[in-house]
Amino acid sequence: MSAECSSYLNADKVLVSGFSCPRTGGDARAVYCCGFQDVKYCCDDPHSFFPYKHSYMWWLSVGALVGLSIAAVVLFAFIITVCVLCYLFISTKPRNKLDTGLSLQMA
Repeated sequence: MSAECSSYLNADKVLVSGFSCPRTGGDARAVYCCGFQDVKYCCDDPHSFFPYKHSYMWWLSVGALVGLSIAAVVLFAFIITVCVLCYLFISTKPRNKLDTGLSLQMA
């Protein structure tokens, strides 16, 4: 089984001539023509979209994890600050009630 990848213009506007899959010297299982209008390649999965490994996604994930970690630390610090302020507010209230000067007992 083989597939034909037609010629195309790559991202640099250079014409890349068509080729057959699998390519000589390439993976024998790569019998499908995959890719987009500006990059085509032979692959073993007809639903494959990217010709390279997905390791670049880890950098995006690391950035997202760092951002989420910073947000979590800020939220945690905010919650601790609110708890400390509430404790200080409650603990510094006077324990005895102020005398209003009015007696509520019957004479």
